[in-house]
Amino acid sequence: MDVVILIGRILFVLVFFGSAMGHLTQTASMAEYAKSRGVPAPSAAVVASGILMLIGGLSVLLGIWADLGALLLVVFLVPTAVLMHAFWSETDAQAKQMEQIQFMKDMSLAGAALMVFAFVAGTEDLGLMITDPLFSF
Repeated sequence: MDVVILIGRILFVLVFFGSAMGHLTQTASMAEYAKSRGVPAPSAAVVASGILMLIGGLSVLLGIWADLGALLLVVFLVPTAVLMHAFWSETDAQAKQMEQIQFMKDMSLAGAALMVFAFVAGTEDLGLMITDPLFSF
């Protein structure tokens, strides 16, 4: 079962690593898009979100305080969903549908990250992890 959980962690964080690399290597163009969506301090927000995704993803992947890493991903995902994918303010039907899909994707990933947090913080035998959880209940 340890290997299955490790594979799940690997698959879960792939999307965050790809996105983090985009945030950290294409900051200017991503900041322009963030600015168009009304994000305050868009350049700083793009870099900060890239760092959150990278650190959170590495934490979950490597099993180094994976519970904290999962919470960092939630901290990235929920505001991103609300600020960047505000489908309720779109007037074009196609744009509204695309933003709603992206909003739901981010919220679903936030739910999965919360499940990772609960699993790591609430399970005694975590298998292939480098550290014990930071939190426990």
